[in-house]
Amino acid sequence: MSASPESLVFPLRSSRIAAFVGPFLVFMVLLEVVRFFRIENSELPWWRQFPEHWGYPLQVLVGLLLIWFWRKHYPALSAKGVVTGVGAGLVGIAVWLLPPLVHHWTGAGASVPWLSHLGFQTRLDGFDPGVFGESASPLLIVAVVGLRFIRLVLLVSLVEEIFWRGFLMRWITEQSGGWWKFPLEKCSHLSVCLTGGAFALAHAGPDTAVAFLYGLLAGWVAVKTGNLWAVVVMHMTANLTLGLFIMRTEWWGLW
Repeated sequence: MSASPESLVFPLRSSRIAAFVGPFLVFMVLLEVVRFFRIENSELPWWRQFPEHWGYPLQVLVGLLLIWFWRKHYPALSAKGVVTGVGAGLVGIAVWLLPPLVHHWTGAGASVPWLSHLGFQTRLDGFDPGVFGESASPLLIVAVVGLRFIRLVLLVSLVEEIFWRGFLMRWITEQSGGWWKFPLEKCSHLSVCLTGGAFALAHAGPDTAVAFLYGLLAGWVAVKTGNLWAVVVMHMTANLTLGLFIMRTEWWGLW
C-alpha cells in the first residue's frame, strides 16, 4: 500500500507521539533560547535585557501552530467535568500561592532556609511590563500584557496538559501499545503520582512542592472526569487567576 500524500509531505503529522510530545518539547526549547539570549546589563536595550518580551510571543505563535498542525490526534472537545476543572483550578492555585502569601503576612521563611526553598519567600523579580518605561505607548503595554496572558492561560495550559495528562500519564499506565486510546479514568494511581513528580521537577525551584500537589490534583481531575479538556480548563483557570493576582500585587517572580 502506497503512503498517502499527506504522510509524504508531513511525515511527523501522522505520529501520535509527536502530536502529544512535540508542542511541549518545542515550548521548552524556546524557553531555553530566551534564557540564552538574556544579558543582565542596564545599558543594553530592553530586547537584549529582557528577551522574554519577544521570545514569549514567539512561543505563542509556534506553539499554537503546532497544536493546530496535530489537532486531529487530540480528543474531541467535551464539556464533561468542566465545572470540576474550574473548581480544582481555583483550589490548585490557592495552594500554589499559599507559601508566598504566608511569607508576606508573617515573614515565615525569612530566616529558615528550608521554608524559603518551599516557596516562603518574596517573589518580586520577573517579567515586569514596566520595563518599557513611563513614556511607552499604552498600546504597547496592552499588547505585551495581552500576549503574556495568551501564553500563560492558553498556550501553557494546552501544551502542558496535552503532554502530562494526555500522553505521559496514559503511557505510564499502558505501555503495551495503544496508549493514545487508553481511558484517562482508568489510569493507575502510580501514573498519577509519577506524572505529578515529573511535573514538579519541571517546575524545579521554590514552586517544586506546590507543583507536586498541583500535579496530583490535576491527575485526580483527569481520572475523575476522564476528559483531558477538563484538566486543560483546570490549568487555564489556575493560570488566569495567577496572572490576575500578579498584575494586582506586582509579584512578578510568580510568572
